[in-house]
Amino acid sequence: MLSLLNFLFLIEILDPMNWELFGISIYVVGMIGLGFYFSRRIKNQDDYFLGGRTLGPLLATFAIFATWFGAETCIGTAGAVYQNGLSSIHADPMGYTICLLVMGLFFAKVLWSKKITTIPDLFRHRYSPSIEKLTALLLIPSSVIWAGAQVRALGQIVHATTDFGPVLAVTVAAIVVIIYTMWGGMLADAYADLIQGIAIIMGLIFLLCSVIYDLGGIGAALSTIPTDKLSLGGGDMLHLSLLGKMELWLVPIFGSIMTQELVSRVAASRSSHVARNSTLRAASIYFLVGSIPVIIGLIGVNYMPGLKDPETLMPVLAKNHLHYVFYIIFVGALISAILSTVDTTLLASSALLSQNLVNPLLPNLSDKKKVLIARLGTLLSGVTAYVIAFSSDSITSLVETASSLGGPSIFVLTMIALWDKRGTALNAGFAMVMSIVTWLCGHYIWDLEYPVVLTVLVCGLSYFLSLPFTAISKDNHLEAVSE
Repeated sequence: MLSLLNFLFLIEILDPMNWELFGISIYVVGMIGLGFYFSRRIKNQDDYFLGGRTLGPLLATFAIFATWFGAETCIGTAGAVYQNGLSSIHADPMGYTICLLVMGLFFAKVLWSKKITTIPDLFRHRYSPSIEKLTALLLIPSSVIWAGAQVRALGQIVHATTDFGPVLAVTVAAIVVIIYTMWGGMLADAYADLIQGIAIIMGLIFLLCSVIYDLGGIGAALSTIPTDKLSLGGGDMLHLSLLGKMELWLVPIFGSIMTQELVSRVAASRSSHVARNSTLRAASIYFLVGSIPVIIGLIGVNYMPGLKDPETLMPVLAKNHLHYVFYIIFVGALISAILSTVDTTLLASSALLSQNLVNPLLPNLSDKKKVLIARLGTLLSGVTAYVIAFSSDSITSLVETASSLGGPSIFVLTMIALWDKRGTALNAGFAMVMSIVTWLCGHYIWDLEYPVVLTVLVCGLSYFLSLPFTAISKDNHLEAVSE
C-alpha cells in the first residue's frame, strides 16, 4: 500500500489536468448514480418534491446549509471583503444567517404543520387559486434565473480546470445536474447536499489553514489585517442614508426567507421539531463556514495586494498555496457549492410550475402522471436555466431583480396568512399588485436607495387599509343574496 507521501509524489509526476478531469468525472458519475438510485423510491409528487417528508436532522441540516451556500458565498464574499472590508458582509454571511435564524425561530414549525408543498399552496388555502397562481408566477423567474447563473459559474470552473471549452463545459454541467435532479428528486438532492456540504467545509478549511500556516500562525495572520477594513460602516455604506443601509441588510431576509428553496426543506423534514432545529443548525454552520471567506478576504489585503479582480483572491490563493491534492478538493468544493444550489432551484421551479400551475388544469391525473409532469418540469427548468446561462453577462443583477420583485410582498402576505384571519383574496391581490408597482417605480423610475424597504411597507399598508372596503363589498353581497 502506498504511503501518503508516495501518493502525493505520484500525483505530482502525473499530468495534473488528467487528475482534475478524473476527479470531476468520478464526482459526476456518483451524482448521476445517486439520482437513479433514489428514483426507485418515488411513487408520487410528495416523494419527488419532499422526499416523502422523511428528512432527518442530518439530511435536513445539510440540505438547508448547502443550498444556501453557493459559489458566490465563497468567491464573491472574499472579493467584496478584500475590497471594502466588513461593510460587505451584510448579505454573506450575516444577512442569510439571519434569514435562516428567523425561519427557524418563527416560521419553520408553523409552515411544517400546514403540510404544504409550496408557498402558493398556503395562499390557495388562505386566499384563492388566483393568488396561488400569481404567487407562483412571481417565484418561478427567481429560481430559474438563479439556476442559470449557477450553471454558468459551474461551466466556468469546469472550463478553468479542464480542457473543455466554455460552451462544452456549461453544457456538460447542465446535463449532469438536470439528469440526477430530474430522476432522483428531493431525496437525491438531500443526499447530494450532504456530500457537497462536507466537500465545501473541507475545501475552505484546507485553504484557510494553508494561508495561516504560510503566514506563521493565527496571531501573525490576524496582525496583517488593516484596521480600516474592520469597520461595518465603511465602503459603500459611507454614502448611504439610514434607509439605504437598512435596505442592504434587509434584502437577503425579505427576499429569501419565503423562497421555495428554503420552504421545501422545511416541509420535507420528518417533524416540526426537526424542521425548526435543522434550520437553526444550518444557520450556525452557515455563519461559521461563511466566516472563512471573510477572514481570507481580510488577510488577503496585505497577503496578496493589488489584485485587479478581487473575486480571483480565493482561486489564486488555492492554486498557489495548496498542494495539488488539496487544490482538487478545493475545486470540488466550489463545484459542490454550485451543484447544491442548482439542483434545489430546479426542483423549486418545477414544484411551482407543476404543483401550482399545471396540476390544477388537469385535476384527474394519476400519481404516476403527476411525477412525470414534475420531472418534465425539472427538465424544462434546466433547459431554460441553460439558455439563460448564455443569455446575459449581468445575470447577478437579473437574480437580484427577480428575487426583489416578488420576495418582499410574499414575505408580508405569508405572515398575514399564518397569523391574521382578516382579509380576502381581494386584499392579498391588491397588496401584491401595489408591491410590484412600488418596487418597479422605486427601482427603475425614482432610483431609490431603499425600494425593498418601501415595498414591504406598502404591501402591509395596502392590505390592512383595504380591509374596510372588502368588508363593505362582502356585506353588500350578503344583502343582495338575502333579498
